[in-house]
Amino acid sequence: MQFAKRLEPLQFNVFADMDRAKASSVAGGKELIDLSLGSSDLPAATHVINAIAQSLQDPSTHGYLLFRGTKDFRVAAATWYTQKFGIPVDPETEVLPLIGSQEGTAHLPLAVLNPGDFALLLDPGYPSHMGGVYLASGQIYPMPLRAENGFLPIFEEVPEAVLAQAKMMVLSYPHNPTAAIAPLSFFQTAVAFCQQHNLVLVHDFPYADLVFEDTSAPSILQADPEKSVSIEFFTLSKSYNMGGFRIGYAIGNPKLIQALRQVKAAVDFNQYGGILNGAIAALSGPQEGVKAAVATFQNRRDAFVKALNNMGWPVPTPRATMYVWARLPAPWTENSIGFCTQLVEATGVAVSPGAGFGKSGEGYVRFALVHEPPVLEAAVKRMDEFLRVRSPA
Repeated sequence: MQFAKRLEPLQFNVFADMDRAKASSVAGGKELIDLSLGSSDLPAATHVINAIAQSLQDPSTHGYLLFRGTKDFRVAAATWYTQKFGIPVDPETEVLPLIGSQEGTAHLPLAVLNPGDFALLLDPGYPSHMGGVYLASGQIYPMPLRAENGFLPIFEEVPEAVLAQAKMMVLSYPHNPTAAIAPLSFFQTAVAFCQQHNLVLVHDFPYADLVFEDTSAPSILQADPEKSVSIEFFTLSKSYNMGGFRIGYAIGNPKLIQALRQVKAAVDFNQYGGILNGAIAALSGPQEGVKAAVATFQNRRDAFVKALNNMGWPVPTPRATMYVWARLPAPWTENSIGFCTQLVEATGVAVSPGAGFGKSGEGYVRFALVHEPPVLEAAVKRMDEFLRVRSPA
């Protein structure tokens, strides 16, 4: 068989290699501590589960769900957004339900890019951002993120020749994997840049609520309240611990919403109505669960960073997300994949290699704080022993 050339860039998958390494470690008798996947281990709130459970007994929820049947969810999403960010939203034309924000970032390029068009992406960045561009037969221009610039891209570095062929830019802050936060002033600069160069501005926003201390995470639409060039993707996976339910939404420019809706209509119907009822309960009901989740991840962050620092691995304290982004010590400073595969094989501790998020991620690893502090501290102890054995003479 001969397959489409657009699949060729998708064949290299660091995370599939890590899954094989994890399986090998378990088969060898190691007890796995998996810090590689950013899937919350916390449960969804009781009132959310109850709303879904009650829907199961309602036969009217058992059929296909068309767009008009999602109105209550779209109203709840628009209301939540306006209350949080102060931006008016039309639930009829500016909101679209999604199967998580990943569906948005993967499918929107099909509506925006023609073959050969460029998309400007963060490097490192979330892999589905790249995958969506490849599936649309587009080209990627990686915008390097450097620690000395707060892991924010420098738009002036994008070549004019690339801008002449570019159609979209994808941002995502708070950022996975670096845990960086972008201030509103940065988003205002991004909006002006995209307006100047006629680019669609996409903002993937799954960590809107996972910010610590007095930190806040602005929405891209606060920098583009007229929604002139922008679309934002939000998911209930992180804030509401609903990753397995696969529910999120797009919000923004009506023409972009309509274009994405056209792609979505060719691919799938909407989710089961009971899941949308659960999402409505999450967005419009008590928010104590969100606050508790944020406190939990902050406590884990503090315990993990302290343990790493105590073992002699200095890492910055992230102000957001469920991740710690750490520069690798010698001799692993240019071999994140080797570090991660050897670490899990030797100790059972699985982490994500920075190279899996892009060229500029090399030399780093990402830890997902998806276990309680005692488990995180046990993982650090194993890593300490591993580094002592594998460190250069």
